[in-house]
Amino acid sequence: MKRIFLMLTLAVSVFVANAQEVTEQTATEVQTKPTTGDYYQGFTRPLTFDRMIPPYALEVTFSKTVHVIFPAPIRYVDLGSADLLAAKADGTENVLRVKAALRDFSRESNLSVITEDGAYYTFNVKYADEPVKLSVEMTDFLHDGEAVNRPNNALAIYMQELGQESPLLVKLIMQSIYKNNDREIKHIGSKRFGIQHTLKGVYTHNGLLYFHLQLKNSSNVPFNVDYLTFKIVDKKIAKRTAIQEQVIFPLRAYNNLMVIGGSCTERMVFTLPKFTIPDDKMLVVELNEQQGGRHQRFTVDNADLVRAKVINELKVK
Repeated sequence: MKRIFLMLTLAVSVFVANAQEVTEQTATEVQTKPTTGDYYQGFTRPLTFDRMIPPYALEVTFSKTVHVIFPAPIRYVDLGSADLLAAKADGTENVLRVKAALRDFSRESNLSVITEDGAYYTFNVKYADEPVKLSVEMTDFLHDGEAVNRPNNALAIYMQELGQESPLLVKLIMQSIYKNNDREIKHIGSKRFGIQHTLKGVYTHNGLLYFHLQLKNSSNVPFNVDYLTFKIVDKKIAKRTAIQEQVIFPLRAYNNLMVIGGSCTERMVFTLPKFTIPDDKMLVVELNEQQGGRHQRFTVDNADLVRAKVINELKVK
């Protein structure tokens, strides 16, 4: 009998010891689990509110379309849920149309947009039977803090075609060239039929080239631009020889007007990728008139291109 009692006592002791060990192990595991806002045992830095881009509030409905106009062409759109529908308005690049995919969706969603000038916009979207703002214009801005609902240290989005250059800086450089209106080059241009097309300057910054062009219409008939091309061609073309052309497409344009009125003068600035011209070739800038014959054409040699003025300061205002 004593032997049985001793065996039961030993079994109970072993069970209590195991239970205590499991309890201690569980308590240890609970203590090591990350708490809210303290991930990886405190080794991760939390995101502070000064790193946050506050979203705009946007209301949408099922029976009406909300249009958001941006200051630059839209490059990227992301919808937070299938409750929203969004697409660029037909025939436009900077107008986004947004509406609800179903009636009375209850959960708030979001919308993010990246534009060609490197700006990033974010919206919190709610459903409303009658949205107050059906047409919204996102004004053009520089990062000046609270006034534009963005932090002072906000970063611009970089585009692949611009390399290491900020799209915002490219825009500021083109604005600076246009507003300063300096004439660095005085010998390159063409003049026919009362139309004068001249190259006022070539600039360079961080691997990009900027061409400052002027078009003066001395006639009373408006000049409708069909297309403007930059291409590298051979200086001398032998008979029965195929013409080899290398077209250089502008990356950005500032004040790229399609109509120059009678007795008017307009200027345009184009951003092009860096290139050089071989000795046996030349750069041809062609401006063609739509349904007309007052086409303009002038050439640029490599000697003029390599003397492009380096931009080291901006004067925008």
